[in-house]
Amino acid sequence: MATYECKSCGMSVKTICGKCDEPLVDGILKTDDGSEVQVSECPVGCGKIKSPLCCRSEEHTSELQ
Repeated sequence: MATYECKSCGMSVKTICGKCDEPLVDGILKTDDGSEVQVSECPVGCGKIKSPLCCRSEEHTSELQ
């Protein structure tokens, strides 16, 4: 399960799919310009989301660092 944590304040969130209740898994999305964006995606294909924001910065998962 993807767990995001803010490096500034320590706030953390765990993510599950709102459609099927499966735990989301960590992933990387490559954009057209070649940059990478950290995402969490449903393992059964319902979709994916970009990492959340906290303290005006993007939260990161410990699994991908």
